[in-house]
Amino acid sequence: MSDVSANQPTPAYGRVLLKISGEALMGDQGYGLHPPTVERIAREVKAVRDMGVEICMVIGGGNIFRGLQGSAQGMERTTADYMGMLATVMNALAMQSALEGLGVFCRVITAIRMDEVAEPYIRRRAVRHLEKGRVIIFAAGTGNPYFTTDTAATLRANEMACEAIFKGTKVDGVYDKDPLRHADAKRYDDITYDDVLLKNLKVMDASAIALARDNDLPIIVFSLDEPGGFRGILAGQGTYTIVHG
Repeated sequence: MSDVSANQPTPAYGRVLLKISGEALMGDQGYGLHPPTVERIAREVKAVRDMGVEICMVIGGGNIFRGLQGSAQGMERTTADYMGMLATVMNALAMQSALEGLGVFCRVITAIRMDEVAEPYIRRRAVRHLEKGRVIIFAAGTGNPYFTTDTAATLRANEMACEAIFKGTKVDGVYDKDPLRHADAKRYDDITYDDVLLKNLKVMDASAIALARDNDLPIIVFSLDEPGGFRGILAGQGTYTIVHG
């Protein structure tokens, strides 16, 4: 793990996976990448890395292409999903560029081989990158159609022996209904995996929740739009919901 300076708080977790949607990189645009937003998120990641936390990331591709939407419009589902995987690689490379611009060593690792662009996924090599203090961005999902980036994030978090998944969203936790539409929405401080599934709360897809539950991997849902929120939670502050057993 990276060295922690004397004035840094002791982080709550030593190794985590940050899952964000592709839409989080759009800013106020309706499509694509917004470089200032990408850099802002990169600064959040750097602040946590500077605490000595080992970080890996999974970024969705919905800001560029979403396989389910392509399938709904008549495209063959497998082809559409592979196109969505390629979109995640584009987002991963953009985040890598932003992190390296801040002086953070970073590796993009893909589930589909594209050796001229990124490293192939080899678990032991990926773990070694984390141990050396590098940020890892896992791209191209699991490499298989019909699996979402939520499931890919939970799978990689387990393989990397992460202590928690941090799910960055537009709201500060899990609510019983959409707080952006309903003023009386109730936020949960903590909730069980089974309740998330039973109440269909859309934290992550059902496969991802079940995989986290089976491996007792907590999911922390927080607002990615809150400056310093990612670091704050690791320092024992902030507002969030923890999904656990």
